[in-house]
Order: sequence, then C-alpha cells, then structure tokens
Amino acid sequence: MPLARSLSVTSLTGLEDWDDELDLENATLFEVAWEVANKVGGIYTVIQTKAKITLDEWGENYFLIGPYLEQNVRTQVELIEPPNPAIRRTIDSMNAKGCKVYFGRWLIEGGPYVILIDIGATAWSLDRWKTELWESCSIGIPWYDREANDAVLFGFLTAWFLGEFAAQCEEKPYIIGHFHEWLAGIGLVLCRIRKLQVATIFTTHATLLGRYLCAGSVDFYNNLQTFNLDKEAGDRQIYHRYCMERSAVHCAHVFTTVSQITAVEAEHLLKRKPDIVTPNGLNVKKFSAMHEFQNLHAQSKARIQEFVRGHFYGHLDFNLDKTIFFFIAGRYEYSNKGADVFLEALARLNYLLRVNGSQTTVVAFFIMPARTNNFNVETLKGQAVRKQLWDTANAVKEKFGKKLYESLLVGNLPDMNKMLDKEDFTMMKRAIFATQRQSFPPICTHNMLDDSTDPILNTIRRIGLFNSSADRVKVIFHPEFLSSTSPLLPVDYEEFVRGCHLGVFPSYYEPWGYTPAECTVMGIPSISTNLSGFGCFMEEHIADPSAYGIYIMDRRFRGLDESCTQLTSFLYSFCQQTRRQRIIQRNRTERLSDLLDWKYLGRYYMYARHMALAKAFPDNFTYEPHEPTAAQGFRYPRPASVPPSPSISRHSSPHHSETEEDDERYDEDEEAEKDKQNIKSTALMGAVPEWRKRSKKGSSEASTSSNASTPTLPSSPSDLSSPTNSLIEEKN
Repeated sequence: MPLARSLSVTSLTGLEDWDDELDLENATLFEVAWEVANKVGGIYTVIQTKAKITLDEWGENYFLIGPYLEQNVRTQVELIEPPNPAIRRTIDSMNAKGCKVYFGRWLIEGGPYVILIDIGATAWSLDRWKTELWESCSIGIPWYDREANDAVLFGFLTAWFLGEFAAQCEEKPYIIGHFHEWLAGIGLVLCRIRKLQVATIFTTHATLLGRYLCAGSVDFYNNLQTFNLDKEAGDRQIYHRYCMERSAVHCAHVFTTVSQITAVEAEHLLKRKPDIVTPNGLNVKKFSAMHEFQNLHAQSKARIQEFVRGHFYGHLDFNLDKTIFFFIAGRYEYSNKGADVFLEALARLNYLLRVNGSQTTVVAFFIMPARTNNFNVETLKGQAVRKQLWDTANAVKEKFGKKLYESLLVGNLPDMNKMLDKEDFTMMKRAIFATQRQSFPPICTHNMLDDSTDPILNTIRRIGLFNSSADRVKVIFHPEFLSSTSPLLPVDYEEFVRGCHLGVFPSYYEPWGYTPAECTVMGIPSISTNLSGFGCFMEEHIADPSAYGIYIMDRRFRGLDESCTQLTSFLYSFCQQTRRQRIIQRNRTERLSDLLDWKYLGRYYMYARHMALAKAFPDNFTYEPHEPTAAQGFRYPRPASVPPSPSISRHSSPHHSETEEDDERYDEDEEAEKDKQNIKSTALMGAVPEWRKRSKKGSSEASTSSNASTPTLPSSPSDLSSPTNSLIEEKN
C-alpha cells in the first residue's frame, strides 16, 4: 500500500517564516501533555527537547500544562509566582474553588513555564464529570480503568483552566491549545463542546489500537483496511480509550502525527488523514572538530570494556580490541521492538562467524527494563574479581617500579630475576586462581522475577547462545535503565550509546524511533526498519543510507524469515569492516545530525500552529495551502567513496589496519563539502503555502499573490564539514 502524503511531506520543505508577519503579542500557546515534567515514555523527550526552540519563538507567552506529581516536582520544577497577571488570576480563581494548581519553571534547557494540576484534589468530581462526558459525547469510562479516570480528571481541569484564562484576559486572546496523545485528548474535546475560543491541535505519537494490535502478533500493515475497529478495541478492553482518542482527533482544528507510516495508520484506525506530519527532533550540539566525538567514543568504549572484563572473567578468551558492541534499547515490547528478530539474527551471525573462522567477537546488549528483585550475585562477583586483579597488578607494579628506581639511582641496570620475589608471585597466582569459573558467564545481570516465562531468556535458551568459549556472539541482558550510579555498569545511557559500535532496532511497530535518532546524533551507526518513522524519514532524505551508517531493514514487504536474513547480512557485513572503515562511517553518520535538529524540524510545529490559528480565527488569519508535487528538501547524495574503505587520506592519520587492502581515496572535508552543496536550499524549493494575516478589522491583507513577496526561509544546515580530520584510529 503506497504511503499517501499529507499536506506537508516529511522533507524539510520551505515554510514561510511568520516571525515578521504573525503578531504573537496577544497570542498564547498552551502545550498540554501527561508527560510534562513526568517521564513516562518518548513523548517526554519530544516535549523536553522541543521546549527551547518553542520558547525562542513564543517567549513569555508559552506555557506547558501537565499533572502535579510531587516526586517529580521536587527534582524537576522550581515553583514560582506567575508573572502573567491573567495566569495569576486564573490560578487564584481555580484554587479558590477547591482545585490545586501550581506554577513554576521546568528545570530543563530554556526553563519554560509549567502549570501543574493536582488531579487528586478534585477526584470528588470524577463521577459528575464522567456523567457529563457520557451525556455530551456518549463516551463511558469504566470505574476500574484508573488511567482513563485520570485522563478524565486531567481533561476537565485543563478545559476549565483554558476557559477561565480566556475570561480573565482583558483583551480577546488568540489561544492555541496543543494536546499530545489520548491522555490529554478529553481537554481538547471539551474545548470544542463548550465552544471555547481556542485553536486546537492534536498530535498522536502512536495510535492506541495500533500498539495493541501489533503486540498481539497480528499482520498489521497488510490488514489496515480490513480491521473491525470497534470489535478489535472491545476485545482488548480499550474501547473507551479508543473513543477518547478518536473523538480528540476529529474535534481538533489540526491533526498531526510524527511520521508518514503513522499517518497511514491513523487514516485507517482513526478515520482522519493528518493535516501535517511533524517529525521528532533533538537538540543537536555540534563539536568544533570531528575528532572530539571520536574521542568520546573511545573513552566510553573503554568503560564498557572494563565491565566486559569483569562480566566474562574466567572466560575472557577473546581479544577486546577485536570486539564489537551491539545494543538494543527501549520499552520491553518483545515483538514490537524487534527483539525476536535480533536474537534470531544473532544466532545466525554466531554460526557465520564460527564457520568462517572470524577473529571478531560480538557482545550484544539488551537494555530493556523488566521486573527484577536485585542484581545477579555472579555478575557483581565478576566486577569484584576484576577490581581485585586491578589492585593486585597495581601493587606489584608499585613494588617493581620502586626497585627499578633504586637500581637506576646507583647506576646499575636492574637484575630482572630479583625484581619480583616469591611473595609477588604468590600474590599474582592467588589472583589468577580467583578468576577460575566453572560456569558460563551469566546472560542476565539481574535476578528476574519471571525467569521461566521471560521471552528474551526463553529465546536464548532455544537458540543456545550461552556465552560459551566457542560462541563468537555473546549476549548480556540488562533489564534496567542505565545509570551512572549503578555499582554494576556505572554509565548513563548517552555514554553507553557513544561507547557502542552499532545500535540495532528492527522494530515492527515504531511510530518514530528516538533510539536510532539518538545514535545518529552521537555518530553511532544504527539499524532501523521501513516500518519506523525514523527509517522512512532517512530513506527519503538519503540516497544511500547504509553508506552513512543507517541500515534500513524491509519489514513491510518481506516475511519474518527474509527480514531476519537481511538483518544477519547487515550484522555480518558490519563485522567485516576494518577499524578505519568504522571510523569513516561514524564521521558520515554524525554529519546527518543536522537532519534531526529541532532548529529545522521545529518549523513543522510552527506550521501546524499557524494552520490552527487560521482555522479557529478565520477573520484574523488565513492560509492558502499548495499541495506539493514531489518530495522536496534536504537530500544527502551517495558518498564519493562507497563503501567507507579507502586507505589513502589527504590528512595525516595513524597506521592503517593490517587487514586494509583498499586503494580508494577518502577525504573527509571534501566529502562533507559535497554533502553540503547537494543539500537543496530551502529558498530554492517549490511552492510554499501562502500565509497572510488579516487585519484586526477583518479585512484581508492577502490580496497580493504568492509571488508578490519573497518569504524569509530557513537556511540550509550549518557547515557539515569540520576543521580537522584526525581519525584517532588507535583509540577507536
């Protein structure tokens, strides 16, 4: 089924800059989400990272609305008095009527204002509000669904706040309410039912029914048109949630979603085609020199290697300099996240490496939170043994150094037979004996509560990857979020990603995919699929994604076995790369980070807000959209040298890998410059939607044609090249 395009395609098209035309002085933006100052899932990352660019646009007129959760407020929010008089009067009015509404600054980049509503303080109104919801919308909420009940309370309080704010403003305000996901959707529905003067936007990051259907091993994408939606939702006991989501979608002035693949899903499951696709971005921090992020990779990799030394004590019969680290991370959805395909591909990769006599070892990490009760004793012991060996080596080194120093002071060359005495040898032998182990290194770092039914562990038992000496592929399952304070693997997630060589995300259901996006920004190659929003986005913008370290599996038009074979091929080809090839590929991957910067992707959200204003206040704003005829925007060409395997470089660099036999020339600066030149400037892109602001009297100022004035458009991404090309080959 072809992917139909929405009004805005997922390419960085030229969008007219309203900074000069749109008067934001009397406009206020409220962004509503359950994840404001409340980390639950990926929506938290979207709102947190986007806050800075939204604040730059809206300034003091930008507010986030979320739930008040004391444990989060203590660590993330600074409570203050509202500087806006209308906001202050609104909060005072609601608090006087029994509500508990708090105002503060969210302690993230930009420090946006947050309005936090304590839903527990008004829980006594739940039955009355549920009755009102049934009478006005015919949506019934069962008593046992606590999450849905919370959504009702949050929605009614949000609508109350927006209505009260409009009443407290001295002049008629232009209010935009941007609601994220079904948990905030009731507030949007109530705004429309009560006919509040609010321009509404609803963004779905993943459809409820889609996530449930994919988790049930359904052939989802080939049957989108045939599902009995009401029956499927009812069978899964989420019909009321589905109704809440669908009503919000149809009530919104503007409906957006995060990717083209989710737009197709929403069109069939929610029965409305999104008005615009708003891809998710990140705050990209560019380094002044290319070698800086390569240095970070080397440092982080060294910390992971230390953990591996302890975890595999007694079986450390492989060369860590020839060891590659793969990882998969995210919510523990075994099939949706592709853990099943990854494990099967690892088993096949293990066979290929063994039969071909490869010296490469792969350590695959699974970072997926599951139910545990504590660290595995054997895993903790491994780190203790490693530390003991380190202390022993340092003690012997210190004694050796002292004797060497004394010998050189008197002008004699040291007698090597006297440098170490029997006590030193005894100490070293005891340390060696302590590393003996009768069992294989553990697969799981924690004690699982559901060990016998855990899908990852059961699959590992079936395919036989037990970390034996004969296996070229080792598996480590870490069922907990990474933390720099962990006694086991003391690194945070960002540092861990930087230290790995490849992220593997063969998801079947992934509306966007922040994990591969984060890899790209940090210069780490990744494997994604054409069923993920990220994979589709990259396929559209890159002529040859694999040359840039973005491997995209076909899970849409291939069966499970074929997809697994393709993934195995990707993994095996990656294992055959030389160290220099991996360094070149990381350089290319990091150059793609401009595509994912909120500085550019944030314009889609600006466009959605302008569209909502035009629909909600037609007497004051108007627009004339132009349907794009082709994909336009930034397009990365095929690199000059493919695959990344040349051995000649203009810049000085360390010695080449021993296995390197390529004669192809590679120049990092030259290649980056070609990338920059081949990215189409937004000023040269095709027709853009024509936006004009009407006068406050209602007379249109849009009498001129779209060609009468040239809009101010965003510049193309910043210079992709870096001033230096130190490959620091020996460190990576």
